[in-house]
Amino acid sequence: MREVFVVSDNILSPIGLTSEQNFTALKENQSGIKKHEDEKLSPVPFHASLFPATINFLTTENTYTKFEQLLIASIDAALINTDIYIRDEKTVLIISSTKGNISLIENEEFSEELKQRVSLHESARLIAEHFNHVNKPIIISNACISGLLALLTGARLIQSGQYENAVIAGCDVITRFILSGFQSFMAVSTSPCKPFDAARDGITLGEGAATVVLSSNKKYADNIRLVAGAVSNDANHISGPSRTGEELALAINNALCSANLSSSDIDFISAHGTATLYNDEMEAKAISLMNMESVPVNSLKGNYGHTLGAAGLIESIITIHSLKENIILPTKNFNNSGVSKPINICSTLQNAELRNCLKTASGFGGCNAALIFSL
Repeated sequence: MREVFVVSDNILSPIGLTSEQNFTALKENQSGIKKHEDEKLSPVPFHASLFPATINFLTTENTYTKFEQLLIASIDAALINTDIYIRDEKTVLIISSTKGNISLIENEEFSEELKQRVSLHESARLIAEHFNHVNKPIIISNACISGLLALLTGARLIQSGQYENAVIAGCDVITRFILSGFQSFMAVSTSPCKPFDAARDGITLGEGAATVVLSSNKKYADNIRLVAGAVSNDANHISGPSRTGEELALAINNALCSANLSSSDIDFISAHGTATLYNDEMEAKAISLMNMESVPVNSLKGNYGHTLGAAGLIESIITIHSLKENIILPTKNFNNSGVSKPINICSTLQNAELRNCLKTASGFGGCNAALIFSL
């Protein structure tokens, strides 16, 4: 089976406009989360990690939405220093998002034109046309595992020989529709979120975009590899995760088997860590079921908030840079463990020799995903 190498990456977030800026900010324990009072988004104050309203993502005049601008800017930044040709028929474009242009329905009267414009496949078409991409773009929208599933889809398309390269980009922007949905669940934290902490009380939302470029070309053989991945489903509840963690553990185990690795080979886990009571508990149980209680674990939600369809990509890129620099970042706002299993949550910056890292994610509808990145 073909090996899959990480060629290039980019993160656009409120704490940085390149992957390197983001990683530096995380090493300094920075966060984009702030308290906002914006009646266009919420009738009550809320915490979130949002881009400044004045920021421009594209320098030329355009008719793209903020969501599409972010994707185009991130893809451009990831490709600019590579020789990967996005117009090549051997390259596939994959877009990951949970809500896309959903904000368009908030202020416009419904019409067939609006129905078409708000659809994810329309955004994908416009982005593909912007880059003169010759293949039909692929949309991945599967709740909060969308970013990891997009990466896994790209890797499998390369491994199967259908493509040589994959450009995988993910984005979500925070809108009144999205925020009110989480508020209706009473799932939004009253302060910056606290992953795995005993005082956690819900998520904090965030916006961002990220791009990863993958290739099977052997000239990238010295780069980080995406070696394996797997998905599973709880079939438990539309919004509540498994109470046992068995299904996420299954995805982790299947990823390990595909990579010919054991639990003891994993040096670090980048968890989903949403700071909701049930998600963090479920992840802790899954990690325990896999006998990984001593493996260092972190969550980046205290820095970025939950960036939905971009989360898996952003956090995978940070995992890749952690592997490159042998650094495990702390879990911001974590003080005292609030999960029933004694897992090894990182609360300080750590230096460690890293070779194999596990990235996990879970989402509404019971979906779970696990990817393994290796040197």
